[in-house]
Amino acid sequence: MEHYTVLLADDEEEVIQAIRKKINWSELGFSVMGHATNGVKALEMMEEAQPDVLMTDIRMPYMDGIELANRVKAQYPSTKILFFTGFDEFEYAKEAVHLEAEEYILKPVNSAELTEVFTKLKTKLDQEISEKRNVETLQKYYMESLPLLQANFYASLIEGKIHEDELSKSLSNYQIEFPGPFYCCLVIHTSASQTPGDMNPMLLSASVQKQAVEHLALKWRAKCFSYLENTILLVQLHRKNEAAELTDDCDRFCKYALRILEAVVTIGIGQACESILSLSRSYESAREAVSYRAIYGASRAINMKEVVPGKPGGRDNSANDSELLNLFKMIRLGGEQDVEHAVGRYLSHISFPDKSLLQHHVDIMELISALYRFSINQDIVVEEVCRDIRNLYNRLLDMEPDALHKWLLDISLSCREKIFSARNRSTQSFVARAQEYVSNNYMDEELSLDSLCEILGVSNSYFSTIFKKETGHSFIQYLTDYRMEQAAGLLIGTNEKSYMIAKQVGYTDPNYFSYVFKRHFGVSPSKYRTEHAKT
Repeated sequence: MEHYTVLLADDEEEVIQAIRKKINWSELGFSVMGHATNGVKALEMMEEAQPDVLMTDIRMPYMDGIELANRVKAQYPSTKILFFTGFDEFEYAKEAVHLEAEEYILKPVNSAELTEVFTKLKTKLDQEISEKRNVETLQKYYMESLPLLQANFYASLIEGKIHEDELSKSLSNYQIEFPGPFYCCLVIHTSASQTPGDMNPMLLSASVQKQAVEHLALKWRAKCFSYLENTILLVQLHRKNEAAELTDDCDRFCKYALRILEAVVTIGIGQACESILSLSRSYESAREAVSYRAIYGASRAINMKEVVPGKPGGRDNSANDSELLNLFKMIRLGGEQDVEHAVGRYLSHISFPDKSLLQHHVDIMELISALYRFSINQDIVVEEVCRDIRNLYNRLLDMEPDALHKWLLDISLSCREKIFSARNRSTQSFVARAQEYVSNNYMDEELSLDSLCEILGVSNSYFSTIFKKETGHSFIQYLTDYRMEQAAGLLIGTNEKSYMIAKQVGYTDPNYFSYVFKRHFGVSPSKYRTEHAKT
């Protein structure tokens, strides 16, 4: 990493500018990516940029430095925190130590002290990065990642090879505690084609696995192992509705892996289940979720329940033929050429010369049944399949190979179009619901991204991605803009006091309302009213 990034937070602009000029940041290996004049703004910038270092004052408006540090430590534990303040009370120092701050610096800050602090911090950051990228350490960890017996048991579990009568004994023999009460499978896929420098893809994958254990496994009581070149986490949940929080944690981890390890990581999140033996179904839906990176992009978490309209996480079990399953996968995920190729492969698999007439009849029956169940599982209506199955069956039996090929291709492309349309309608629907909810509840001071996502039943990361894609704005920006426009209308159209208008648009703190209003319109509320009253 060429330079480590620093975010400065102080409510005194002149102090920030003085600190920026005190030392040669570039020579020390740092760059100041920006500054904030209050804790709320600093937290917003943390979310956007995730800097390596936060240097913050303690006394700030709206959110002080201690609360800011607490939130940063919880959400971005790898960020280093420096405190600087003019108040040297012992209680502040104790709290700073509790937060594991790197330094506690008293104002005024001199250049020599600041240079010494950042020199030490650079050495520490370099050491941490070096440890994470050290090939020998990764090789050792990869060879000794998990005990072989436990890894074999977990692999058998997701393959569906563990029987109920042997589960209790296996857990006891392998000393595995798995109390639940709910379970979920994560598939962590590390791209082998996008690796930093000459690093071996297997070593990079091992590095990602090590970081996944540190960032995800402890909190979610997860069992971790390698399987088919992916990292698998078998997660335990206290409640099924924790899946949204799990998705957000996974999404943050993907961004962390890209920034620190330069690894392109996608995490598929399977359906939650109530039984350990049901983890095989959760694994199948998690593996399918990873394949949706072709639509939603890599370096993110994908929850199968959120991305598939209709009945999420479902799988068509009506046909055991792998080519038929591949056709359905291409209908859901592929382009028109992929669907056409899959149709050809399937029909060649059941080609007439290789089968008896009876087997051909069975194949046609299985095909119609599979198409019917596929359309039902996807919540789409394919009229020709769902209307009169007996008549369709008789008609297909009389078709020559070329005619059957054309019919199946047309049906497959029709299904693909319906699924894509349903996915788009689903996305547009909950964005519209979010906008409508804002228009009806913008005055509620408790309205936030978390509360809205809980109402909609989706994770923050998925909602934020789709909302920004559809509207061009983040949800917080949209909510703030909407409140400001309502406030502007009230300032011009009524004689209400500014603090009353602040409360009417969802701000309990009139000072913070004035701060946000001025940032939005460039003038204070009173000046805005005066200027527009003249016009």
